Amino acid sequence: MKSEPVRQCAGCREHLPKRELLRVIRTPEGTVAFDPTGKAQGRGVYLCRKSGCLKRIRKSRALERALKAPVPEAVFASLERELEGSADEP
Repeated sequence: MKSEPVRQCAGCREHLPKRELLRVIRTPEGTVAFDPTGKAQGRGVYLCRKSGCLKRIRKSRALERALKAPVPEAVFASLERELEGSADEP
């Protein structure tokens, strides 16, 4: 039986199964983007689906530090949309 990979949320530092987390990547070209598939090539940082964590990493600039690159406002907007969409699900 294969165990599921576990990753740490950059906001609350909680360890959760990889598929429950959102992933933001810095591509080899240096572009920062939201990775909804979780499989894109690049340096990844994970975030749980709590809206408080998104606020925390935005204020503390944890994504910028982890990715060593500026994070565009569009990435935060994509994460907010994803969080709003997952809040509608039961």
